[in-house]
Amino acid sequence: MSSSHKLLRLQPGAAVLYRERPHRITHVLDLNEVLVMDDDTRLVSHAKVGELAPAATNNAPEAKPDLVAVLDDAWEEAAKRFEIIRPLLDLPYRGRQDVVARAKAYERHENTLYDWIRRYEATGLLTSLLPRGRSDKGSTKLTPEVEVIIEAVVESEFLTKQRKSQQKVCDEVRRRCANAGIEAPHDNTVRNRLKALAGEYVMTRRKGRKAADQAYSPIEGSFPGADWPYAVVQIDHTPLDIILVDDVYRRPVGKPWITLAIDVFSRMVAGFYVSFDPPGALSSGQCLASAILPKDVWLSKHDIKGDWPCWGIPTKLHMDNAREFRGNMLQRACLEYGVDIEWRPVARPHFGGHIERLLGTFAQEIHTLPGTTFSNPRERGGYDSEGKAALTLTEFEEWFVTFIVNVYHQRMHSGINMPPMEKYRQGVFGTKDIPGRGLPARIADESRLRLDLMPFEERTVQDYGVVIDEIHYYHDVLRRWINAPDPTAPKYKRKFMFRRDPRDISTVWFYDPELNTYYAIPYRDTSHPPISVWELREAKRQGEADGRRHVDERAIFDAYERMREIEQQAQAKTTSVRRAAQRRKFGQEAIRPSTTPASAVAIPELTPMSTQVTVSAIEPFDEMDDLA
Repeated sequence: MSSSHKLLRLQPGAAVLYRERPHRITHVLDLNEVLVMDDDTRLVSHAKVGELAPAATNNAPEAKPDLVAVLDDAWEEAAKRFEIIRPLLDLPYRGRQDVVARAKAYERHENTLYDWIRRYEATGLLTSLLPRGRSDKGSTKLTPEVEVIIEAVVESEFLTKQRKSQQKVCDEVRRRCANAGIEAPHDNTVRNRLKALAGEYVMTRRKGRKAADQAYSPIEGSFPGADWPYAVVQIDHTPLDIILVDDVYRRPVGKPWITLAIDVFSRMVAGFYVSFDPPGALSSGQCLASAILPKDVWLSKHDIKGDWPCWGIPTKLHMDNAREFRGNMLQRACLEYGVDIEWRPVARPHFGGHIERLLGTFAQEIHTLPGTTFSNPRERGGYDSEGKAALTLTEFEEWFVTFIVNVYHQRMHSGINMPPMEKYRQGVFGTKDIPGRGLPARIADESRLRLDLMPFEERTVQDYGVVIDEIHYYHDVLRRWINAPDPTAPKYKRKFMFRRDPRDISTVWFYDPELNTYYAIPYRDTSHPPISVWELREAKRQGEADGRRHVDERAIFDAYERMREIEQQAQAKTTSVRRAAQRRKFGQEAIRPSTTPASAVAIPELTPMSTQVTVSAIEPFDEMDDLA
């Protein structure tokens, strides 16, 4: 029995699996420790949070659709349902009167709200609220003509300084439909469209920018809503003032970038990502995954002593308006997991003050390391940064995490007048005056979380498989979809969702729209070596430089092999060669999606991908030019 789409809840009374037996949590002892009681023997055990799993249920979880495959209308309806039940989800003691009152306010039956609450609490995913049986249909409720009329009336009548009422808007839609001789939509349909508009945007159009600023801008010196751990998480990037060396020759390869996430409430570091590539959607996604998922496996792998008990879904993710944060995939994934995104307004630096101060704190510590470039040439003086460089990327990460866990989290923070770890602990367990929020739930299906944040391409399936960037992929799981017609437009071939990790494109993941699951699809020619999307692009450029009019798959891998030979001959003489080798090593060491290989999948009894992956929360490939 699968627990794929369940959350691991960590409150007293929660049902869990411990050592493959059903237990219930009796007490939460610390950020990483609980007491559990065996349901059958009634024996009490001391358990680490990382040793627990969601309790098995008698009902198989509903298949989860791919986020991009969900039609916009269905997605909007699920979002509306979530907004209706959201206040009820946050109530510590939810009574029937609360549900009835909320249902009455939105003209729904209370049983409908109970159904939505049950579905959402079972998974914690927005897609659990999708209209059943309608998420893959191509028709909409309203005709295109009615949609155009509603849009025009909202623009000309509602979003104006005249501030006309919603009823006036409904009346005007009805009047224009009557003049056009078409059936008018119900008033509630029009009202729901108005409710879906962003409040700040509506106020700006109806009352002006100044009124919107007063209503929606935070008070200087504080951040609204950051009242408990992970209520608000901020993310930002910066180059690091240090030169690192490669793993083989221990020679300089350049300065890395870091993407960092901070829990505003406690000032705990929520997650991070370091690489030699400039900031982009890949780094944003990796950092978000780091913030959401537990860190104990990483700490154990790198033999770092200490606790980093930060995990869970942020209530709000606060980011600036940089292009790498604006990808549709990242935004939809955040909606799926109940994360509100708040963009930093232009020319309002105090909105990102917490993350910027944290980056500044770490910059000062980095200036004590060998190979630091300091902040400017004057400060650097005659220090030979390249000559003194000594740390590899992995060694720097280990130093950085050791500093986070054993120094920064433990020492006094002037902004909160206590160590971040103590503040975080207060937020979880409470104080004599303020109740705690309890331990946050853990994502049980980590692999699906990462797949939801992985870049994607849409392709038809041909008799030779699928082609992405001139590279062919194939396995028998694709056979039944060869030349499949589009269900909504039979004259055209159906496009399917394929996801891939840009650091290793030797495998793509095919989303089966009927089984609602993914399968790993390898290169058609499995003799090809794993390469990254950056190496692919460089190989293409090399092929074009050789005068080829069309760079096909064979030309790409021929060029790649020539590039490798050049690197080997250079024997790490140049920084660019060492950086290329270091990028390759970093990509190969990243945790790959562990899945039953497609070549081992029996047909028709397909085995879906089910175990742990580490991939990036990044934008579609047509938004990835910044990674080139």
